[in-house]
Parts: sequence; structure tokens; C-alpha cells
Amino acid sequence: MSVSTVAAAQSLCAPLPVLGRDVTVPLVTGGEVTYAALDYAASAPALQRVWDDVAAYAPYYGSVHRGAGYLSQLSTDLFENARTTVAEFLDCRADDQVVFTRSTTDSLNLLAAALPADCQVFVFETEHHASLLPWQDARVSYLDAPRTPRQAVATLERALADRDPYSPALVCVTGASNVTGELWPVRELAAAAHAHGARIVLDAAQLAPHHPLSVRDLDVDWVAFSGHKLYAPFGSGVLAGRADWLRAAEPYLAGGGASRKVTRRADGGVDVEWHESAARHEAGSPNVIGVYSIASACKALTEAGFDTLVAREQYLIDTVRAGLAEVPEVQVLSLFGDDAPRVGVISFVVEGWNSSHFAAALSAEYGIGVRDGLFCAHPLVRTLLGSDAQTQGECGAPEAAPGEKSLNAIRVSFGAGTPDEHVQRFVGAVKELVRDGAKWTYRTEDGRCVPAV
Repeated sequence: MSVSTVAAAQSLCAPLPVLGRDVTVPLVTGGEVTYAALDYAASAPALQRVWDDVAAYAPYYGSVHRGAGYLSQLSTDLFENARTTVAEFLDCRADDQVVFTRSTTDSLNLLAAALPADCQVFVFETEHHASLLPWQDARVSYLDAPRTPRQAVATLERALADRDPYSPALVCVTGASNVTGELWPVRELAAAAHAHGARIVLDAAQLAPHHPLSVRDLDVDWVAFSGHKLYAPFGSGVLAGRADWLRAAEPYLAGGGASRKVTRRADGGVDVEWHESAARHEAGSPNVIGVYSIASACKALTEAGFDTLVAREQYLIDTVRAGLAEVPEVQVLSLFGDDAPRVGVISFVVEGWNSSHFAAALSAEYGIGVRDGLFCAHPLVRTLLGSDAQTQGECGAPEAAPGEKSLNAIRVSFGAGTPDEHVQRFVGAVKELVRDGAKWTYRTEDGRCVPAV
């Protein structure tokens, strides 16, 4: 990145205000420090704007769609207007549906439940478990990890060429890896899918918080993401895209809200007429506050401007990568190589360190929160580490004492709310730990590496 670009990134876009930016945490070595939240890929802190919007609405909360009272009507308008906001944020097509769910995982399981009979699913082994595992009831083809974007497209094209041309097919692909942060060639993969008569769903959990996302431009059939990674708490997600498969499927959950009309039959049974709108898959009382928080976050990111947000994040990425490159013991994990475009997600291992031990020391001695493990992407991390499929490893920390080799890595992730000081402190802490070692003694407790007391 050029000097002028760095200056522009710093001057045009300060970190967006987020909750927790002034929280202090104790250090095992004594004293306190402002907490450096560098685990955005798991859950990003809530934007202050989102929190303020929710707090202003909370006294007016009411049940949606079913009440005649003012608060119910107000909440219904807010809930339905949120669909419009999300559709605009995603640049959806006019006839696309926006369905509110609990998370990316929930969204993709919903789509899996709506697959037509005899549908074949194609998914790379590099996916997060949220997009790797929901297709168990379908015919699934798991594709090997590609080493270049071009290879990803070629691998998919070969797999699609061999499929049954008379049965429906779906491709599931990530927009940005939750392990390496690398951007995938979504537009090219969508073109390959459509050329072979298949549809495509985009897991945008790690893409939507970092980059502008256009359903039209990428030409994907569906997109799924989570609010808690988009600076919006309260457990909501989105599945947006084509309506036909969703309308043809049985409701994801059976109950009030999904049903348009319910009558008793003469034989004592029940007949149900289901909605054809998004409500078909939103049975029960929806998470109005969660949905409102997603809409608020979409507005906040749009108003902040993705051009400046992306430029500033690239500056942070360059800062971290340059700092880690100065430590020979650090190996950054990558599928597509150093020059691949990426979001603010970087995973690495440190020679001579158990990754859980290293992450624990960052937290206890420097007040830096990162993540260690396999990041719910076991096949991908195993591939990147060159390990055997049977090697011990878990989504969290493995059962390994400090200093013992284990199958896991360290992940640092950041975004629109990350101050420069947090990534600078992280880089300095990595260098100091590798050079001098930990200042404290650690032990394994319940599978986690923790400071010994």
C-alpha cells in the first residue's frame, strides 16, 4: 500500500464507534489495560449506532403482525422495513425474498431443507462447518481445496460437467474464508454454476461485514450471513435470494406466522394453507430487536462508505502481515498465496509454541483477545497444516499442554471498529513472546490453556 493510500485510509475513516472500546481488563503480570478485541471473525462488537437505535426502540417493542395496538403496528412496520433495508444493502433483485433467521448456520440449514428432490450439492472442503454440513440429506460432492482462484473455478467446472444434467444442483461457496480471510472468485464460480444449470448460494458471513456485496453483480441465487458478525447482536441472520424453491418447500418450522389458514376437516384432521411470502419460513414470534439491529448495521456501514472502510482495513491488514513477516518463527496460513486479496482475518502458527498457549499469553499478559483452534473449519485447517485427517484436533483448543505440539492455529481478526493501537499492540506482543517467551506459567484446564495460579 502506498504512503498516500495509507494517509487517505487514516484520514478519511476513523474506527467506527463500537461497544467495549474503553473496557479495561486485568493482566496476570499486574495492572490493567484497554482490551484489544481481535476476534471479529467470531463475533464483532456491536456498533454504538446499532446499540443506540435498539435502545431508542426498546420502549416501543411489541409483537409483530398480530396486534392491533400502536406498539404492535409500529414494530410490524419496523420489522418489514428492515427487509427493505437488507435487500438494498445486498442489492437484491426485485423478486428476491429476504428471510430472517437466527444465523448463517440457520439460513443454510433452511435452504438445505428447501432443496428439491434429488438435488445434488457441490461444496469445497474449505468451507466453514455452517456451509459444509447442512447438506447431509442431499447427494453431496465435496471438492478438494484449490490452491488458486482459477483452480477453484476449474475444479467446480469439472465436477459440474460430470453431474446428472436432469436433476437440480446447488453450489455452496464462501465469499471470504473464516480461516485465511482470502476472497473467493464468487462471480466466476456463479458463472460456472449457471453455465451447467446449477444454482449457487453464497456464505457471506465473513464477506458482508468487510466489503460491499451485490447479489445482482455477483449473480448468486442466495446469500446468507449473520448479524453478530455484522456489528449487530441479538442472534439474527439472513437468507436472501430466489423465492421459488423456498415457496415450494414445506415450512422450515411449522407454527403460527407461517400458516395463512388452518381448518378442521370432517375426519377430525387439520388442513393448513401456508404463506408463500418470507413468513412461510419465519414461524413463531420473530426476533424483532435482532432484525432491527441488522438493519441498523446495514445503514451504518453504508453511510460510513465501504470505500473508506475497505481502505482502512487494508491498512490494518498490511500492518499485521508486515509485522508477522518480520518473525521467522511465524507461518501465516494461506490457500491462494501472499498476493491474494483478503479481509481482516489472518491465521498463523508459531514454531515451538502450542497455539492455545500462545493465545492464552496474548490475553493474560497483553489484554489481546484472539482465537485458537480449528475455527469450525476442520478440513481446511488440516489441509493448511499438512496434517493427517486422524490427527487430534477440535474446534476449540486441543488437549495439549503448553509447549506441546497440537493441531490448531491462532487467528487474529479485525474490522471497522479496530483502532490502530490494537493491531500495533498485537504485532509487538507476538514479537516479544517469540523473543522472550511467556512471563507467566500456564496449565491446561478443561481443554483450555489458562494462567496457573
